[in-house]
Amino acid sequence: MQVSVETTSALERKLTVSIPAENVDTEAQKRLQQLARNVKLNGFRPGKVPFKVVKKRFGDSVRHEVLGEMMQQYFYQAIIQEKITPAGAPFVEPVKNEEGEDVEFTATFEVYPEIEAQDMSKVTIEQFTAEVGDEDLNEMLDTLREQRASWSEVKRKAKEGDQVVIDFSGTIDGEEFSGGKAENHELEIGSGAMIPGFEDQLVDTKAGDEKDVTVTFPEDYHAKELAGKEAVFKTTVHKVNKKELPKVGELAEALGVEDGNINKMKEDVKANMQRELKNALTSKVKEQVMNALIEAHEVDVPKSAIDGEIDAMRKQMISQYGGNEDMAANLPASMFEEQATRRVKLGLIIGSVIKSKELKADDEDINNQLEEMASVYEQPEEVINWYKEDKSRLSQIEQLVLEQKVVDSVLADAKVVDKETTFKEIMNQQGQ
Repeated sequence: MQVSVETTSALERKLTVSIPAENVDTEAQKRLQQLARNVKLNGFRPGKVPFKVVKKRFGDSVRHEVLGEMMQQYFYQAIIQEKITPAGAPFVEPVKNEEGEDVEFTATFEVYPEIEAQDMSKVTIEQFTAEVGDEDLNEMLDTLREQRASWSEVKRKAKEGDQVVIDFSGTIDGEEFSGGKAENHELEIGSGAMIPGFEDQLVDTKAGDEKDVTVTFPEDYHAKELAGKEAVFKTTVHKVNKKELPKVGELAEALGVEDGNINKMKEDVKANMQRELKNALTSKVKEQVMNALIEAHEVDVPKSAIDGEIDAMRKQMISQYGGNEDMAANLPASMFEEQATRRVKLGLIIGSVIKSKELKADDEDINNQLEEMASVYEQPEEVINWYKEDKSRLSQIEQLVLEQKVVDSVLADAKVVDKETTFKEIMNQQGQ
């Protein structure tokens, strides 16, 4: 097999490959003979169609089919022979295709860049530390109680923190607008769920009251046709409800703590908070390391690799939100391009660090990662087995282990500065 390689740009290669004539011609002849034994044509009995007739009728299509398969086969043989790894699918085009002569085709494709792992000793990484204090625990318990609050009707005027059950119908310049109407809508006063100013005007209302609530949509409102406009909502109050929080003992029972033991509940909640804090601190450091790696490495990213990542992200979004494949066309590439480029770039850089540092994920590393991930579930063994029974899922765990080894490697080389923070601050940053 004759192969020539041309570098057409920094990341583009063009292979010119020759296929011996006899290979294509013999396979095409073989398929035409098989076709002649089975083809049905008017004027001929089955299996009695002359070969010349079959070749004249089907020769071009059969040769095209054979050539397509052989070009694919020879392309893969060529990249193995030349030790080239394509970054995406090739554009294959026959250049010379005449019966009785060697076939010649070209394959043009992108390759991954050669990346040299850079020195990270001058990089500064902040290593944050934090603790779960009593105040943090009490705030979390209050949050959990709020999440399990119930409402009971009261015969009085509404105040901040109450819930009102209302009908409303909004108009702008006397005209109704889309999304401006609801019935039996439950609204907590002070929650900020409605347009600024709406909830404040319901303070001191009571069941049976009717009120015109006048507000102005913010200039940056998501519905541009409403932004900056004044609206009047005719509002009817049906109920005023007050919030009732469960007692701490009731919360313990709701959380499934045995015998509703309050101290045990606090221990469990604090343990969960500490686990979340540990993960958040780890993520904070990892994010800094990944940003530092990107800044330290100049990488030309193959467009085909970015396109492939965009396609994967599209499919992930569609799957996550229960859509179908037809929705993909409505999700423009620009939605994903920046993140996809970062992902591909990071993947290439991480790969270079793994190679240069000779990092490996052994069975013990993978098992430790699995056990840590599974520990938050009621049946950890089932979770571990779920990952182990599928190679692709297990490969994801291996990648996580390797990424952490890359982080540890950078931390070992970089200047690490300890910095104290609080549980609240680090968790708020996680939510941003």
